[in-house]
Formats: sequence, structure tokens, C-alpha cells
Amino acid sequence: MKNGSKTSESTKKTFDFLKENLHDTLVKYDTPFRKALTVDLKIASTLWKLATNCEYRTVSHLFGIARSTACSVFHDVVTSINETLAPRFIRNPTTEKFKDIIDGFQNKWGFPNTIEIKRENMASSGRDFCTLCYDNDGSFTEAVTWCTKCEVLLCTGCEKHHTKSRTSKDHKTMSTKDYRKLPKFMLEISSQCRDHRKKFELYCSFHDCPCCVTCITDTHKKCQDLKPLSDILKQVKSSASVQLCEKDLKNVKENLEEIIKKILSRIDTNKNQKTKAAEQIRSMRKSIDDFLNKLEQEIIGDLESKHAQLRSKMNFLLQQVTQQANEINQLQNEFSKMTQSATELQMFIGLREIETTTSKVAKYIDELKSGDIFEEKNLEVRISSALQSILQDVKSFGDININTSQSTLRIKPGRKNEAQNLVPTVPRIEKIKPSMLRTLKIPEDMKYMGLNVCRILPDGKYLTLHHKSCTSYVLLLFDKDGIFERKVITFTEYIHDACFVKNNTVAVTLGSENQTVLVDIEKNTVIQTINLSHSCCGVASDGHILVISNAEKSTIVNLNDVSQTVLEEVGAKGISLFGGNIYATVFSDNKVCCYKETGEPLWIFQHHDIDSPEGIAVDKHGFVYIISRGIDSIVVVSPDGKTCKTILSEADGINFPVAIDIHREKGIRR
Repeated sequence: MKNGSKTSESTKKTFDFLKENLHDTLVKYDTPFRKALTVDLKIASTLWKLATNCEYRTVSHLFGIARSTACSVFHDVVTSINETLAPRFIRNPTTEKFKDIIDGFQNKWGFPNTIEIKRENMASSGRDFCTLCYDNDGSFTEAVTWCTKCEVLLCTGCEKHHTKSRTSKDHKTMSTKDYRKLPKFMLEISSQCRDHRKKFELYCSFHDCPCCVTCITDTHKKCQDLKPLSDILKQVKSSASVQLCEKDLKNVKENLEEIIKKILSRIDTNKNQKTKAAEQIRSMRKSIDDFLNKLEQEIIGDLESKHAQLRSKMNFLLQQVTQQANEINQLQNEFSKMTQSATELQMFIGLREIETTTSKVAKYIDELKSGDIFEEKNLEVRISSALQSILQDVKSFGDININTSQSTLRIKPGRKNEAQNLVPTVPRIEKIKPSMLRTLKIPEDMKYMGLNVCRILPDGKYLTLHHKSCTSYVLLLFDKDGIFERKVITFTEYIHDACFVKNNTVAVTLGSENQTVLVDIEKNTVIQTINLSHSCCGVASDGHILVISNAEKSTIVNLNDVSQTVLEEVGAKGISLFGGNIYATVFSDNKVCCYKETGEPLWIFQHHDIDSPEGIAVDKHGFVYIISRGIDSIVVVSPDGKTCKTILSEADGINFPVAIDIHREKGIRR
């Protein structure tokens, strides 16, 4: 970027770095009346302003935006840089550091250094400044009014000239106090078409958007529902829709409050249920413990009794046998003395006594042997089989179930689609009549390559996937007019599908490799590889998730943490996402399906006009567009999945169709 002899350069790498880091804080989304400024434009206009120090009217002219918008964008980008990047790259000096700098300057140069901190933040000051004064001489004059038609802030002096000027004397103005009361998104609404820098004059009911006169020849040639925008806006504030909208807001707010109240009540109820359930578990455990303790005490008592009986008998027998043994021991001692010292008579009589005693003891032993005294009496325990079965048959303490009952919540019903609206926004299916807008100009050396995929990117460019051979697949990029720009990347794996994800990223499925890769189409490189448990055919994304399908199942990939959820029942040839639902074509069954993101089916549609369906796309109204490959046609299915209509056929030049896509905002189909 140049300004006179001064040159300030910003490399593409630096620009991409800013875009990547500031995207989430700067991105806005289109509405029917306001096409959001792109992050690229916001950063580019801010860098130009910083580099050249040009006036806001110059930025407005160069970038095709209102002067007030240029000022607002500049503030938003600079604020985002300060909040997002400054803490990472700029360390604010502490008071001590400032003191060291001042002292060092004094010591080295012999005179003090003056550090001036100028704080002049227009937005944070709570004041609005005149757009014209700042554009003319860079002065900050406090504004008092806002011109709704010129979209500029005016100070007292400029307001006087503005009201006297023939071209602007009838313009409506409002005080800056009232201007600041408007919601921020309304402050960004412009009455000029950003594409053509002309005033909105018409309204297209089919595309649900305002148009300038150039828009008619550009993208609305075949649109039949064009009305003067002034007729649409006439008496808007006094229309019944304002009261209905106010009532809707009130009802929705009250409903949300009731829902929050109900949720908080359910949280308390569930907490009490948990406490009660825990008490039941502990009570049952105590009952079981008490019962087992009782059984244990009983069997231990029985064990003690039986053991006492055995011990008593054994002790008595032991006493008797010990007594007999003592007698024999005594006789043995006496026999030894007798043989040494007794006379023959004493010996004779003594032997008779010993024999008599020995015979009695031997007889006692025989009696013991003939009885049951020597049988082994063992103590043993046999645990109750019913008790043992607890360890084998009882697998859990119980079950914790979440039982569902009908809600008692009563909420106020909202208006249905048939209710009165400012403008009828959803066209009828019979009014959908596509027209040829442009064709892609494929280079001569690529015309004979097969086409697998064609996608429309948010900026209006086109991305196509061609195959040279079974081992060579190439992504091509075309500009908004269909002119070939460049090759993006070449694959050697078999490619099934591709879709836009966010920023400069597209997802590409690699078929039987069980992989899907994310490609940066600006850097022409693969930035991430996602491995799945199944082959990868169709792919769709809303910027937060990927849905990757094959004929049997699909997988949802969370792009934040790359966690995966497999939907076993959602098999699809082609797949699309819209409004939190998954839309799929089932090639073999000639049907179109709509599922919730949980995999729960919402509707299934079959019709004789749908034969071997492949590609699928959904517009902003929920109409589903199908490639009916078997009969070379394009079929549109109603949002409720109940009716359909063939909108293009072989007679219109549809021959062996493969891919279809829709620009959600413009309604452009490929």
C-alpha cells in the first residue's frame, strides 16, 4: 500500500495471519436486508486506512461501503487487534519500567524525557463525531444528528448546510441520542447495495432480499416477484406485523423464562430424587448387612455348640484313657522292681495281679475299638446355596433408570408460517423455475477430465473436482464469472466428494482409505487428516461439524475436538446439512431422507421422478434439490418431504448429472 513517497507493505502471510486470528471476533452473517461485510474487506480497509491515513470518504469510495460503516469497521478491527493480539505480542511497560526509561534518558542526555500518553478513543468516550468534518480536515467535532439517507453523522454546522441543500433538505434525520439507541446490527444496515454501490430500490420476494437496479440484470433476470422497495417499506412501523412481532418477542421471552424456571425446578427435583435414591440404597445395604449378621451369629452359635459337644466327649475319653495309661505305667515300674528284688512267692502273686490288670486294660481297649470312638468326627460348614447364589446370580445392586413422563409445562403458542409477515418469504414449489446464469470455462487441456464435484463458495467462486485417471484427482478453482483461476491440489487417492467448511478450508473424502482431509485452498495444502471407522463418500459441513457418509452409516465429526459420533442407521450416497438436520439420498432405494443430527428420521420421500439419486443440496427455505441420475433430471422436494417437482430435465440440457450445490443466500444452483 502506497501513499505518496511512503510505502507500507503487508504481505499475504501477514494478512492471512490477521484473518485467521481475528475471524471469530469480526465475522458477521448475512440477513435478507443486510449482506454482511467479509472479514477480508474489514481487515483490508483498516490496513489501508492505517497505511495511508486517508479520509473515511476515501475508504468508503475505494471499498464500496458507507462512511459511517468505514469508521465503525476501523474501530472494530483495531479493537479486535488490541484485545486479541496485543496481549500476545505487546507487553505493556510497568510504572517501574517507565521510571527506568525516564531516569536512563536523564542520565544519558542530561535532560528529562517527557512521556505523553494520548487517549482519544472515539467509541469508548461515548461521543459521536461529525463524519463530514473528519473527512474534510480530520477534526473531531461532536455530532448532533444522523442522516438516515446519507448515512452520515452531522455536527451543528454541517446539519445547517445539510438541511439547506436542495439535494438533502428532505432527508430524515434523528438525534445522535436516538441513533445510539438502535441495536448495533441495525447501525450496520446500509441502504446501498454493497456489490454495485447503488441504492436499494426493489425487493425480490423469491430470494427474500432488497435489490438495486443492477442486481436485476446480474442475478434476478428471471425473477417475477420484484416489487418497489418503497411499497414494501410503506407504513412498516404502523403495520400489524410490528404488534405481532412485539407480541412474539414477549411470548418467546415469557416462554423462555417458564422453561428456565421449569429446568431449575427439574434440577432441584432430580437432586432430591438422587438423595432419596441414595438413602434407599444405603437402607437396603443396612438391611442386608443386619440380616447377614443375624445369620452369621446363628451359624457361629451352632458351630460353637457342635464343637463343644465334640470337645466334651473327647476330653472325657482322654481322661479315661490317660487313667488307664497311668496304671499301666505304674505296673511297668513295679514289674521292673519285682523282677529284681521279689521272692518267688511274691513274684508268683505279683505276676497274677499284673496279668489281671493288663487283661482288664486290654479288654477296655477292645471295647473302644468295637465302638465308634475311633471314627473321625470332623467339623465342616456348608454355606446355604441360596446365599452362595447371591455372588453368582446377583450382578448389580439394582438399576438406575431415567423414566420419562409427559411434561406439565405450558407455553404460549407461537405464530405458524401462515401467520401474517411483512413480506411472504417462502416461495411455493411451483414457482421454483431455475434459469441459466453462467457456465464454467474449463481450460482446453482439462475438458475431457471427468467431473465428480462442483461447489459454490461463500464468496461466489466455484470449486470443482475432476479426475484425470483412477489415480489422479485435481481440485480446480474458478472465479465468480466462471473463469478458471488455478489448480488447488492433486490427489492420488480415489475422491468421492468435497464441501466447504469455513474460512479457506474445504473437506475432501478419500473413499476406501477411511479418511477425510481438510484442505486450505489458499495455501494449496492438506492441513488435517481425519481417520474414520468406515469408508468416506458423501460429506457436508456447517462450519462446526462434518457429516461423512457411506451407503451403510454416517459419522458426525466435531471440528472443535475431532470427537466422532457414528450414526449406524444413516446411510447415504449424497448428504447435506441445513437447520440442524441431515438430508441424504439413498441411491439403491430411490429415496430422499431427512434426519435429526441424532440420527432420528423425520421423513422419507419416494417418487417415480426420483431415480438413482446422487447429489443433494438444500436452499435457505428448506427446499431439497436432488440429482435424479437415472432419468437425467433435477428434482426439488418440499421442506416437509411430501411433494416434489422436476425443475430441469434432459430437454433442458441435463445429461448424466453428478453434482449439485446451492449458494444459500443468492439461491444460485450448480
